[in-house]
Amino acid sequence: MSTRKLVAEEAHAAVKQTAFTFPTARRLFWRRLRSHMHEQQKIIRTAADWTVLLYFIIPGGLLGGRFYLGFWNEPLPDWIGNIPFSLAAVLLVLVLSRGGMLLLLQEGDLLFLKQRTEWIRTIMLRGIVYSLILTTLKIAAVFVLLLPFLIRSFGWSADAAAALLVLSITASWFIKPMSHIVKVQRQGWRRWLWQLPGVVLPCGIYVRVVLYGSSQPLVLWITACLFAAGAILAIRLRLGLQGTFLNDVREDYKQRMRIAALMLRGVLDKPRPTRHKPWIFRKSQPLLKSTEPESRFAAAAVKALLRNPAHLKLYLQFMGVSLVAIFIVPAVLKWIIFIVLSLLFAYWLTSFWIFFAGDDYIGILPFTKEQKAEAGARTIPLLLIPYTVLCAAVVCIPVYSWWGLLLFIPVGAAAGLLISRVYTAIRLGR
Repeated sequence: MSTRKLVAEEAHAAVKQTAFTFPTARRLFWRRLRSHMHEQQKIIRTAADWTVLLYFIIPGGLLGGRFYLGFWNEPLPDWIGNIPFSLAAVLLVLVLSRGGMLLLLQEGDLLFLKQRTEWIRTIMLRGIVYSLILTTLKIAAVFVLLLPFLIRSFGWSADAAAALLVLSITASWFIKPMSHIVKVQRQGWRRWLWQLPGVVLPCGIYVRVVLYGSSQPLVLWITACLFAAGAILAIRLRLGLQGTFLNDVREDYKQRMRIAALMLRGVLDKPRPTRHKPWIFRKSQPLLKSTEPESRFAAAAVKALLRNPAHLKLYLQFMGVSLVAIFIVPAVLKWIIFIVLSLLFAYWLTSFWIFFAGDDYIGILPFTKEQKAEAGARTIPLLLIPYTVLCAAVVCIPVYSWWGLLLFIPVGAAAGLLISRVYTAIRLGR
């Protein structure tokens, strides 16, 4: 009887074991990893075929190899001696801190693997190891490219260079899990705040040790051991997190789509994140004191521009470039550049207003053509005057010294009002 019971239990276990397509977490992980690689390969093939890439890889490899051997065997160019070592340290920091981790989790795991916690833990651990291996290879490749400059230009010994490589790798092993923990646990401004102790502080320690350790390799080795110990603790902490499954899947999706996002960056706009409340003007109070429909319409346009990340980014970028352009030109040309750039900026603002006023949702509101023109005439100065006042400050203060402090506000405001009236009269039919 006991023999029959034992056989029945073994048969039940065998059926249960073979009921899944992948009976072990290890096989499921390798299946997902192969699927991920195949997916990335198809994304790359959409941009260029391998036969096309060979025309760039082979000549580029031969030419790059020739230059690399020249950096080892021939005298280095004079301009390399003018580059500070801190620039190489910053480059290494950017390499080891960029990117994320791929855990290879999927949405369906919430239903089919949620009760198999060991499976999810195994897949996550192998995904972390895979991500850290890729990071190690990336750092090693960049380090090999920098090696002739480290040794021949900056005077690093072979032992110090080896310690720097190990330090860079172990620092990345610590920073990547910590950055991932912050990303899956925090959102919005809290994420950026927690990035300070999780990412910025370790990067600062790394740079400080690297700048000090060129003559003290022992310091590099000790710091590398500390980073390695911290990496083990960070990985254990990451595997023990609870309640972050959906955020883990979201971060995995971002990592899988990185190549596709890079290819589509200049073709499609970045999707705007879903917000329950806008980041500015959250209570939607009136922006202007006037209760006239035209003023309400103008305030809505100002809020729409400031709440839209793409429009706000373009607004700030144009302002920043204009300030730099006006600052670097000679004093004779400052006023001319100021007027030309203000006209261009006013043209863009009127184009934004025309696009905003012509939206289908705005068409539902009972505004007449004259009311839209009046609202546009109130919107353009509100958006243009801050720009012209700042640009006038860059013109007046360097040219007129103390008098410029008194002149730039009235001059900038008057220029903004005048230019906005000209454009509204021409483009808005007033």
